[in-house]
Order: sequence, then structure tokens, then C-alpha cells
Amino acid sequence: MPNIRSAKKRLRQNEKKRLRNMAIKTRIKTETKKALSGGDGVSAFGAIDRAAAKGVIHKNAAARRKSRLAKRLAAAA
Repeated sequence: MPNIRSAKKRLRQNEKKRLRNMAIKTRIKTETKKALSGGDGVSAFGAIDRAAAKGVIHKNAAARRKSRLAKRLAAAA
């Protein structure tokens, strides 16, 4: 546990960001699974775009995930 006040604050901030990032990444996975199990891909693409906009995943990683998802949805259709 840090003793310096700014380090304590940074610890609190990091925990908040970690929980937010985890929730957003879980949302991506959930929406992707729903899309692949017969739903539409629109909500999955939206979740990926929102994660990239918030900086949870890199914009190129988002593009790659969307591309792979689109391929899998097209193959399933």
C-alpha cells in the first residue's frame, strides 16, 4: 500500500479504470457471442466501436475484430 497521497489517488483511479475496462471488454465478448448465435451484428459492432472510442482497445484492434466478425457472420449466413 502506498504512503504518498498522490500514489494512493493513482491506485484508486487505476482500480476504477480496471473495472470499467473489464466491463466494456466483457460487453464486447457477450455481444459477439450473441451475434454469432443468430443475432444481428449491429450491437456487436457498436460495442467494439465504443470500446475503441473510450480507449479500452486500440482502433486497429477494433477494426480487426470487426473484420473477423463480419467474415464469420457472412459465412454463417
